[in-house]
Amino acid sequence: MSDAPSRTDRRRCGVVGDPIAHSLSPALHRAGYAAEGLSGEGGFTYDAHRVEAGGLLGFVTGLDPVWRGLSVTMPLKREALALADEVTPLARAAGAVNTLVLDDGRLRGDNTDVPGAVEALRERGVDAVGSAVVLGGGATATSLSLALCELGVRRITLVVRSAERAGETVDAVRAHPDVPEVLVTTFAEHLATAPAPADLVAATVPVDAQTDEVLDALAGAPVVFDAVYDPWPTPLAHAATSRGGVVVNGLDLLVHQALLQFEQFTGESTTVEVMRGAGLAALAAR
Repeated sequence: MSDAPSRTDRRRCGVVGDPIAHSLSPALHRAGYAAEGLSGEGGFTYDAHRVEAGGLLGFVTGLDPVWRGLSVTMPLKREALALADEVTPLARAAGAVNTLVLDDGRLRGDNTDVPGAVEALRERGVDAVGSAVVLGGGATATSLSLALCELGVRRITLVVRSAERAGETVDAVRAHPDVPEVLVTTFAEHLATAPAPADLVAATVPVDAQTDEVLDALAGAPVVFDAVYDPWPTPLAHAATSRGGVVVNGLDLLVHQALLQFEQFTGESTTVEVMRGAGLAALAAR
């Protein structure tokens, strides 16, 4: 008889990335464990682990058999994609894995950012989007763009510092079954053309990129999705709120993608309210 832990004994989880000290994921997952009676002696645990770029393989190789799941954040999402034994079609399409489930010696990779973004928008009453402007061209921009495809977007304009940065995002969006029109432009080019209003603006760029010029051109969109959650509100979110727009923030995204991870790691579910409350409390304590 094998002495290896059974699936129900695999109760250690965590988040990996660099930097990682700021992560709210431990607060969210631990709150879910407590609310659903999964914590305490012999229960699920969840901690943050700093893993630098290029270090994910070494970290995973050193895990003992009681590990069940890893939340993967930057800069490791593409490393996780290459490392996983099995990858869901959605993660393959996004070109990034943010969820690793350890099961019977194998790693299953998934992407919960895309469905998490869809649910974050739907929670705010956004069920369909015609046109969108996405600021940035990295992994988060890809996930948000694919989420918009799920909501029927017909035109996406990617605004990036240089067109080369958007290549993987463009490829992912154009591979979607309901492929929209995809335009790529730089910040300078887009702002110089006095762009027509979009139904939604999604920002995946740092706060210091949210200049007055950007706010004047884009904050009037009916819906603004800013992937940042700290500091909050961002200049873009503040401007959008003052103009009466619907604002979705990075905590909304983090909570909804974490709910899906929680289910994969534990086989149980918890609520948006539990995780969002834990996230807000953690932010208030900083």
